Amino acid sequence: MNQSDTVRILIADDEAPARNRLRELLGDIANLNIIGEAKNGKEVLELVAETPVDIVLLDIRMPQMDGIEAAEHLQKVSPPPAIIFTTAFDAYALQAFDMNAVDYLLKPIRVERLQTAINKARALLPAQLTAIKPLQPKRNFFSVHERGRVLLVPVADVIYMRAELKYTTLRTRDREFLIEDSLTSLEQEFSEQFLRLHRNCLVAKDAILGYEKRTIEGEQRWVALLKNLTETVAVSRRQMHVLKELGN
Repeated sequence: MNQSDTVRILIADDEAPARNRLRELLGDIANLNIIGEAKNGKEVLELVAETPVDIVLLDIRMPQMDGIEAAEHLQKVSPPPAIIFTTAFDAYALQAFDMNAVDYLLKPIRVERLQTAINKARALLPAQLTAIKPLQPKRNFFSVHERGRVLLVPVADVIYMRAELKYTTLRTRDREFLIEDSLTSLEQEFSEQFLRLHRNCLVAKDAILGYEKRTIEGEQRWVALLKNLTETVAVSRRQMHVLKELGN
């Protein structure tokens, strides 16, 4: 980022006084253009999709989608904006941000500290995002890169996730999406919501209506019946006990 260029900044905080405070502070810094404000991570992604942004001042604790989840989705934007987190977290949590390329502003924010953060802002690196993730609860959305856009798919809408070569297919009631997350990492992250019914498939617990035996390719096999879909998911013999326990 050339220091002489006008820097396009997006403010994201769920509290209006905090957004106003940042606006006032940014007004004292030269070569800045505030392109908008957002009250949660979902609004951040919608605004970034419409308007190029150089830096996002991103609050961590926000409703609907928090700052850490938004940062993860922003990495799929091309090019990704630099992220400066704003937070009231105490010192022990801020150890995750103690890296040169990731900056944070501890509230209440001072203009000199804000100026320094803007001067050194750069995009997150994958390793840095991984270090920050422990501060985040489970994601509420999957981000899907499709035709140059980043689509948000609510986790609650996903009926099953199936491993397909290098990708994982997300199946909702209406359609399929492809993501690059591995099935193993998804199982670890969403173990409370999804069950592994087959070595290549995780199914949402709430989407399972029941199970039955069907003849498939001349063999009798167990399948799971799914809410809102006519298709079924094969259940391995090893995992049948999981389905039976769910029904009890």
